[in-house]
Amino acid sequence: MSQDPLILLIEDTPSLAMLYRQYLAEEPVQVVSATTGAEGLDVIRNTPPAVVLLDLELPDMNGLEILKYIQANQLPSSVVVITAHGSVNIAVEAMRTGAYDFIVKPFNANRLRVTVNNALERQKLSQMVMDIQAGARESYAGFIGKSLAMQAIYRIIESAANSKATVFITGESGTGKEVCAQAIHKQSERSTAPFVAINCGAIPRELMESEIFGHRKGAFTGATSDRDGAATAADGGTLFLDEIGEMPMDLQTKLLRFIQTGTFQKVGATKTEKVDVRFVCATNRDVLREVERGNFREDLYYRLHVIPIAMPPLRERDDDVLHIARELLREISEEEGRGFQGFSAEVEQIFLNYSWPGNVRELQNVLRNVVVLNTGTVVTAEMLPTPMPRVLHQTAPGRPAITGELPAATAQASHAYDNLTGRTGTASGQADPTPSSGEATILPLWQVERKAIENAIRQCDGNIPKAAKLLDVAPSTIYRKKVAWEGKGR
Repeated sequence: MSQDPLILLIEDTPSLAMLYRQYLAEEPVQVVSATTGAEGLDVIRNTPPAVVLLDLELPDMNGLEILKYIQANQLPSSVVVITAHGSVNIAVEAMRTGAYDFIVKPFNANRLRVTVNNALERQKLSQMVMDIQAGARESYAGFIGKSLAMQAIYRIIESAANSKATVFITGESGTGKEVCAQAIHKQSERSTAPFVAINCGAIPRELMESEIFGHRKGAFTGATSDRDGAATAADGGTLFLDEIGEMPMDLQTKLLRFIQTGTFQKVGATKTEKVDVRFVCATNRDVLREVERGNFREDLYYRLHVIPIAMPPLRERDDDVLHIARELLREISEEEGRGFQGFSAEVEQIFLNYSWPGNVRELQNVLRNVVVLNTGTVVTAEMLPTPMPRVLHQTAPGRPAITGELPAATAQASHAYDNLTGRTGTASGQADPTPSSGEATILPLWQVERKAIENAIRQCDGNIPKAAKLLDVAPSTIYRKKVAWEGKGR
């Protein structure tokens, strides 16, 4: 039996049917003809074809009935409608019903061949998607999600895990870059050896070399004893350099040599040490642009950028947000001793439409806020924290905006948020049209930012890295801003 794709031609004019078959004679396809709708349906029921070339005006029925049958039974057949000039409106209706394409009589051989080949290519792609979805994993190595974007990530991790090649992970803040690095380590032959993570953005530049390579006693003020660095600790395992774009240029040179030779010197030492380390790096910056600006060594970039993994933002992961939200809600409820079991339909729609600029980390923070501050079994819209309710009109690309008034409880919380930040506005999040004395309470943006940062540091008992993590910024950002404020006398 031929393995060529099956093409079903439903055409009641024998001369045209013969002509169309001749057009396709040299194509690697098997063409079967039917002169009535009933004959065509018999073929479709027994052996669903890859492509159906369908004339709408058949002697025993309207061709749209065959199209509707294929759609209703979800058959893997692409339908190409054949129509006359006067029936273009009907062809458009067929497209709305689910037809792949239509061609208008008379047409030449090339037009038919191109259309059929395009339909076959679409079939291949559809089948690939169906195969992926059929075998889709809902979770993998610390990740939750069955979207096509995450299935691709899972496959890259599996392929890269046992290689010694450096992995370069990029993505927005909160997309799970460190989870990806840990997954690579756990799936590798090094899984029983250490996984050591260094956040290059959280360590003062003068201490970063010591943190990575270690130091000898007396190498600098405060070095009261010998100390091993991350390179030694990760021997035999994986060294994860997070926020690699924050690394100072002078240290980039030493890192390049370390990657090339596997050797390094501790700060203040003359002896060279050698270790066996697998490197994984991550950044939310456009490092290639930093290379163009002269802030990152080009040779180091290409040494690191061997196996790139681009983590998709949550807004591009289809309905993964609901799968992640349900799992996080279960985990956080157990941790906090609460009884939440699910979300209202309104909250699920909000979650699907919201663009999640902070990605999974923002979702996690929202749910912990809800669980800690509320009781019940179902999360409702009134429980969502500010400022999230103020941006419900912000939607992910291609999704409809949510409209309507904010719930009363949400509006009250939003008003409290305004008072805290020194902003004025109505409960619905729109500007108050009557400025009067309200203008006097509007603070400059830098003051609002400074208050938020200083409040976070105060609540974290002066721990700047912890405060930075809660604020979802790099610790170096806070250090820079503090220096700027002090330099300006602010």
